[in-house]
Amino acid sequence: MDGLTEAFEAERGKLEAVAYRLLGSHSEAEDAVQEAWIRLDRTDGIDNLGGWLRTVVTRICLDMLRGRKAPPEDPDELEQLPAVRRTPEDEALVADSVSRALLVVLDTLEPAERIAFVLHDMFAVPFAQIAPLVERNPVATKKLASRARQKVQGTPAVPAAELARQRRVVSAFLDAARAGDLPAILDVLDPDVVRRVDTAALAPGMAAELRGARAVAEGTAALSGRSQLAELALVNGEVGVVLAPGGKLFLAITFTSEADRITSYDVVADPDRLGGLSIAVLSAER
Repeated sequence: MDGLTEAFEAERGKLEAVAYRLLGSHSEAEDAVQEAWIRLDRTDGIDNLGGWLRTVVTRICLDMLRGRKAPPEDPDELEQLPAVRRTPEDEALVADSVSRALLVVLDTLEPAERIAFVLHDMFAVPFAQIAPLVERNPVATKKLASRARQKVQGTPAVPAAELARQRRVVSAFLDAARAGDLPAILDVLDPDVVRRVDTAALAPGMAAELRGARAVAEGTAALSGRSQLAELALVNGEVGVVLAPGGKLFLAITFTSEADRITSYDVVADPDRLGGLSIAVLSAER
């Protein structure tokens, strides 16, 4: 029994990585892996322990996805919305984690699509091994992953050069916002910039609309804590920002800009408006 426990613990990290990407919730991922341990304890004669555990965890996750009525929330991460800036150690952990923008898109996939995409594209599992899990043949499973991949990557609404320009401007804005660096925020704002915020995202005392670089920059700097959880994403085919604690979309920001200055941006938090947005991952190549 000690040997089995040791072998399971050696696989736990990999299993939790798979489960987290499939479920988008640390607590649910831990539950899935624990359930796999319970099933292992009742099973004898396993030749390939790692493969068996991955299969069992995937099936558990698939059942959880099929039974899910709403995306999970991570209470611990939701509490970080007004938090102070991250430490370098925190930044290292975030850099090594799955992007929240990806989790948002994964939650829009059908369970079988999500299984096929995550196992193949993120863990290099052959389609022949994934097919029985999603009750398809390998060819159909490959199509599932391809369809999911298209949703994850999205379709830019502007040419590559324009997308790259937008990325430079919005990245500079987000970096400055995270740092609470007022001069840096001002540098990327047009003098007549306009910021509009849906009521659902208004902090106490916050105006729904601000005009002018100084007012917008000060309002942005005051919310630097929230910016720590923000990430670049493709929003309606253009470079935007999403705030998605626990992989659950809380708000999205759309921008208009000219040259190297932002002329306006809208903070979308109303559930109906969020539901009408197309969110995709902004890859490093874009």
